[in-house]
Amino acid sequence: MNVNSIGVIGAGIMGSGIAQALAQSNFDVILIDVDRAILKRAECRIRQGIRGEMLLKRKFAPSGSAEVLRRIEFSEDLQALEKADYVIENVVEKWETKRDLLRRVDDICPATCIFAANTSAIPITQIASATKREPQVIGIHFMNPVPVKPTVELIRGRRTSELTIRTTEDLLSRMGKQWVLVNDSPGFVSNRVLMLAVNEAICLVHEGVAPAEAVDKIFRECFGHTMGPLATADLIGLDTVQLSIEVLSQYFGGDKYTACPLLKEMVADGRLGRKTGRGFYEYEGNDEKHPDI
Repeated sequence: MNVNSIGVIGAGIMGSGIAQALAQSNFDVILIDVDRAILKRAECRIRQGIRGEMLLKRKFAPSGSAEVLRRIEFSEDLQALEKADYVIENVVEKWETKRDLLRRVDDICPATCIFAANTSAIPITQIASATKREPQVIGIHFMNPVPVKPTVELIRGRRTSELTIRTTEDLLSRMGKQWVLVNDSPGFVSNRVLMLAVNEAICLVHEGVAPAEAVDKIFRECFGHTMGPLATADLIGLDTVQLSIEVLSQYFGGDKYTACPLLKEMVADGRLGRKTGRGFYEYEGNDEKHPDI
């Protein structure tokens, strides 16, 4: 299947990163969000991301960001997806929100359009059930920051067709991405393990066993991790971490999928990590005040 025009729903950090990576790979992108201010921030974030990559790769092309941005249509109107060959959904990790959105998008998009869910924990088979095109629904779990992370977790739903998988693999190849294909399960492989580790690390801080800096230092210096679990939580967004743990709890039950009280407290207080400037660390613009960068 030939894919040229890709809709990206949700213009937050992940959505804007996906849009940038796609546009840099010569796809035409329709970036959708209901909030014009979020779209404007996404445009600025993409421009800064392109400039940062050019500096990193020592490619000083003044027109680089303009050329990439010309491939991106910023829109508040879902109807713009009527010309999309492929759609990637990135909205909040709440089933009702995803379900209602996908039902609307299902009626707008061409019958051949493939839907990919960039979800943290909700099963792909469940997401596909909100549409009339279950064989054309797949999960792509991009890692943050999307433009520089080389590998994604690709999730096959119970009814995902081989054509959908092959088309998605081709799309990822054109983006320069590698992938690991797994079968469907709440949280898949990455977040079923990661969210437990992050939640337990938060419990260690909550119980006074160690401060955030010490917890992360152990994982970096003893295990060779690029980032510690608490810096990772700040990068993901503590609200997304809490929602993901709650999804896992719905499916698996048991005490191990209970969000730490400190996590709930920080989310209620608006300390969500990098996107709000405060989490387990403090952030000012792009100058993160923690040792993992």
